Amino acid sequence: MSTATISANISADEFQALEQKVLRAVEIVKREREARATAEAEVASLRAQLAEQAESQSTAQTQLNTLNQERDAVRQRVEKMLQQMDELL
Repeated sequence: MSTATISANISADEFQALEQKVLRAVEIVKREREARATAEAEVASLRAQLAEQAESQSTAQTQLNTLNQERDAVRQRVEKMLQQMDELL
Protein backbone atom coordinates (compact mmCIF):
# COMPACT_ATOMS: atom_id res chain seq x y z
CA MET A 1 0.00 0.00 0.00
CA SER A 2 1.39 3.40 -0.89
CA THR A 3 1.34 6.60 1.13
CA ALA A 4 -1.27 8.07 -1.17
CA THR A 5 -3.61 5.16 -0.50
CA ILE A 6 -3.11 5.38 3.28
CA SER A 7 -3.68 9.14 3.36
CA ALA A 8 -6.78 8.75 1.23
CA ASN A 9 -8.19 6.34 3.82
CA ILE A 10 -7.67 8.83 6.70
CA SER A 11 -10.17 11.67 6.73
CA ALA A 12 -9.40 15.15 8.01
CA ASP A 13 -11.67 14.59 11.03
CA GLU A 14 -9.86 11.39 11.96
CA PHE A 15 -6.52 13.15 11.65
CA GLN A 16 -7.75 16.02 13.85
CA ALA A 17 -9.04 13.55 16.43
CA LEU A 18 -5.68 11.79 16.42
CA GLU A 19 -3.89 15.12 16.74
CA GLN A 20 -6.07 16.04 19.75
CA LYS A 21 -5.32 12.70 21.39
CA VAL A 22 -1.59 13.23 20.91
CA LEU A 23 -1.83 16.76 22.36
CA ARG A 24 -3.77 15.46 25.37
CA ALA A 25 -1.19 12.72 25.86
CA VAL A 26 1.60 15.32 25.75
CA GLU A 27 -0.22 17.44 28.34
CA ILE A 28 -0.75 14.42 30.60
CA VAL A 29 2.93 13.49 30.38
CA LYS A 30 3.91 17.10 31.12
CA ARG A 31 1.64 17.24 34.20
CA GLU A 32 2.89 13.89 35.44
CA ARG A 33 6.51 15.01 35.08
CA GLU A 34 5.74 18.16 37.06
CA ALA A 35 3.95 16.10 39.72
CA ARG A 36 6.91 13.73 39.90
CA ALA A 37 9.36 16.62 40.28
CA THR A 38 7.20 18.10 43.04
CA ALA A 39 6.96 14.74 44.80
CA GLU A 40 10.74 14.22 44.57
CA ALA A 41 11.36 17.68 46.02
CA GLU A 42 8.94 16.93 48.85
CA VAL A 43 10.66 13.61 49.54
CA ALA A 44 14.04 15.36 49.69
CA SER A 45 12.63 17.95 52.07
CA LEU A 46 11.08 15.31 54.32
CA ARG A 47 14.32 13.33 54.38
CA ALA A 48 16.20 16.46 55.44
CA GLN A 49 13.64 17.11 58.18
CA LEU A 50 13.91 13.51 59.34
CA ALA A 51 17.70 13.77 59.50
CA GLU A 52 17.42 16.99 61.53
CA GLN A 53 14.96 15.38 63.93
CA ALA A 54 17.19 12.34 64.34
CA GLU A 55 20.12 14.62 65.10
CA SER A 56 18.04 16.62 67.58
CA GLN A 57 16.87 13.42 69.24
CA SER A 58 20.45 12.20 69.51
CA THR A 59 21.51 15.50 71.05
CA ALA A 60 18.60 15.40 73.50
CA GLN A 61 19.46 11.82 74.47
CA THR A 62 23.08 12.82 75.10
CA GLN A 63 21.95 15.75 77.25
CA LEU A 64 19.57 13.50 79.18
CA ASN A 65 22.35 11.02 79.86
CA THR A 66 24.62 13.83 81.07
CA LEU A 67 21.90 15.19 83.37
CA ASN A 68 21.22 11.71 84.77
CA GLN A 69 24.91 11.26 85.51
CA GLU A 70 25.04 14.67 87.23
CA ARG A 71 21.93 13.82 89.26
CA ASP A 72 23.47 10.55 90.38
CA ALA A 73 26.67 12.34 91.39
CA VAL A 74 24.70 14.91 93.40
CA ARG A 75 22.64 12.15 95.03
CA GLN A 76 25.82 10.36 96.10
CA ARG A 77 27.27 13.57 97.54
CA VAL A 78 24.07 14.33 99.46
CA GLU A 79 23.93 10.76 100.81
CA LYS A 80 27.57 11.05 101.87
CA MET A 81 26.87 14.37 103.65
CA LEU A 82 23.81 12.90 105.39
CA GLN A 83 25.87 9.94 106.49
CA GLN A 84 28.54 12.27 107.91
CA MET A 85 25.84 14.24 109.75
CA ASP A 86 24.45 11.03 111.23
CA GLU A 87 27.93 10.15 112.47
CA LEU A 88 28.20 13.55 114.18
CA LEU A 89 24.94 13.04 116.04
